[in-house]
Amino acid sequence: MAHYLKSILGDKLLSSPIGGEVDMTRLPSPEALKFKVLIKNKKAGTIEESMLRMYDDNPGETEELSDSEFLSEDEDTDDTLPLHRSKSPTKRRADRRSSAPPQKKPKVKRGKIALALSDLVVYTKSQKFVSFEHSLMNQQCYENNSIGEAQARKLVRHSAKDFISHTTRFITRIYPKGTRMSSSNYNPQEFWNVGCQMVALNFQTPGTQMELQDGKFLDNGGCGYVLKPDFLRDRNTTFTPQNVGRYSKPMSLSIRLISGHQLPPSSLSKTNKADPKVQIEIFGVPEDQARKKSSVVKSNALSPKWNETFSFNIQVPELAMIRFCVEDEVSLVNNEFLGQFTLPVMSLNTGYRNIPLLSKEGIKLESASLFAHIWYY
Repeated sequence: MAHYLKSILGDKLLSSPIGGEVDMTRLPSPEALKFKVLIKNKKAGTIEESMLRMYDDNPGETEELSDSEFLSEDEDTDDTLPLHRSKSPTKRRADRRSSAPPQKKPKVKRGKIALALSDLVVYTKSQKFVSFEHSLMNQQCYENNSIGEAQARKLVRHSAKDFISHTTRFITRIYPKGTRMSSSNYNPQEFWNVGCQMVALNFQTPGTQMELQDGKFLDNGGCGYVLKPDFLRDRNTTFTPQNVGRYSKPMSLSIRLISGHQLPPSSLSKTNKADPKVQIEIFGVPEDQARKKSSVVKSNALSPKWNETFSFNIQVPELAMIRFCVEDEVSLVNNEFLGQFTLPVMSLNTGYRNIPLLSKEGIKLESASLFAHIWYY
């Protein structure tokens, strides 16, 4: 694999520190890493040892990693189901009478890693997360953590300030819990709020969560990275999503929803028409979460008119996302998705705007759009 990565990616593959710097205290800026491909994997030894091996002709050589190094970083103990049922009362009583057998020493798990692949890891070494205190005392800036969504959610709830301090120093990845057997997704916004750089989703499953993911990166044309706000990059920040304090920069957002144009027909309607309504949602810090709905226009998907105004007060617009979702009201309790568009609040332009609509899979619906007037101050 290391051979193919080198031969295919060539100069785009980052295989050594920029400028040959070995003793790092901070990661280079994304600008310095532009157009480079970084390998994220477990690593044997130090960066200095890797550089000394660069000219060795032993691509097949491997090295053993100890249990703590090799243990899967995606092992989310909070989310695993119990493997054994609890014992019956009869068996419990029998266990008390019998003497416990002497415990054997647990075997130390060891795994092997190819040095040629290990040496390609520079700024993204996988390191199992223990605690924020442990990372602060022992972790190098180029070591990255992966945290399961259930554990990460508890940390957001109880240690948000420490979590943000952690993400100002180390790249942090969040991944879906293993019990999501249907490849469902969690809301990525709650982890963006604390500065997590990589929030992994099941891309094969469309829905609101993937729409937020796609919308988040519209800010840079859908490529590269999005720079976090200052207060999520400052190591001395006191910001938390639950208490924004002095980091609040309130925005009053007004949206006048005027009309729709060539909305998709309803697949559930007998007449192949639709009774469209629009739902406007704000995602961000808990204080900014909001949802407002328009009235229903009966049997008109071609050119429905609303002329309704919606107002939102947003405390942290730098983290806020806005989602326009058009639905067909099939019944009082059943709505059919027709189209949506999601983007960062800071990407909104004022004035009269045409809002394109996308399908569940993120494909542009030709000619389908909303017409609105947007104003904020």
